Amino acid sequence: MKDAILFDLDGTLTNTDDLHFEVWQALVREYGLEIDQAFYDRHVSGRLNKDIIPDILPQLSAEAALALSDRKEAEFRRQAATALVPLPGLMPLLAWIDAQGLKKSVVTNAPVENAYFTLQVLDLKERFPVVVIGEQCTFGKPHPMPYQVSLERLGVSPEQALVFEDSPTGIQSAVGAGLFTVGIASTHAANVLYDSGASVVITDFTDPVVMQLLQDKR
Repeated sequence: MKDAILFDLDGTLTNTDDLHFEVWQALVREYGLEIDQAFYDRHVSGRLNKDIIPDILPQLSAEAALALSDRKEAEFRRQAATALVPLPGLMPLLAWIDAQGLKKSVVTNAPVENAYFTLQVLDLKERFPVVVIGEQCTFGKPHPMPYQVSLERLGVSPEQALVFEDSPTGIQSAVGAGLFTVGIASTHAANVLYDSGASVVITDFTDPVVMQLLQDKR
């Protein structure tokens, strides 16, 4: 049995990707940029805003990019306040983890205000004593640092932990930190997650393989 379970946030604890996509789509349209799902998956999903905006809107100044980032996240929070629900099977899984006395953390590239807002909306803020924010690390995902920081704060080795992730960048980060990584096909196709390094891919936490992995004595 693993000693610690690490979770990504967006697309893992709750499926926020559709909402993020819609908000980004509306905002960048003001700059004459039309984005579809394939563009979003390739250039936006799982990345930090400080990397996204210069990539897709290179004409913006640093000040304008920061203003757009703040505006985008404020609109996301406004809509998310009544739209977020836990991914199926999450709450029973967290109850089992707590009953077993396992450590757990959230490791996310979400902006800090969004991360805590989302946890609060899901009534999970008190359930996760360790929350690692990519933008507060020297490097965010796909660099392994956010997961390395989480392991250090939890006091466990990579061999003692398991990760749930939904994005290619997140999976690359976790695998780079030496962690066994379970992909969740909530926002990307299973083959994309396998290609990114996931050892196993599930649809959500109701999949029986989840408990098999967590109870594995190896």
